[in-house]
Amino acid sequence: MRGTTWTRRLALAGGGVAAGLLVAAPLAVADTSAPPAPSNVAPITLSPEESQQVCGDWVPKLQKRAKNLTDRINGGAEVAGSVANLKARAADQKAKGHTAAADRLQKRADKRQSRIAQLGDATNKLNAFATAHCKPAGTK
Repeated sequence: MRGTTWTRRLALAGGGVAAGLLVAAPLAVADTSAPPAPSNVAPITLSPEESQQVCGDWVPKLQKRAKNLTDRINGGAEVAGSVANLKARAADQKAKGHTAAADRLQKRADKRQSRIAQLGDATNKLNAFATAHCKPAGTK
């Protein structure tokens, strides 16, 4: 008899949880509206120390990183990770009969080639920011 009492209690608890989920699920899905866009965004104010860190540390590091990535992507077949290297590896795999691996490498090369435009855009934004906000020492 004890087993049947616990079985009934477990069944009732499970049924209650299932009913609660059935009631709560439509309520959670009902609010699909996007949050309103901020209409008035305040500018960010940096202290001189924070400005120096951004202009002296972060911007040059990001510019160097973007340049290094661009150089790597545009490198020759001997540069690991370059588009030419990936295409050469894909051709090698295709010659060996590994078409699935060749397709993966070709897709990776195509995706990597499309990153050049993004890196150029990022470099342009960094340069524009540095020109507008990072002034050389001694100028006001």
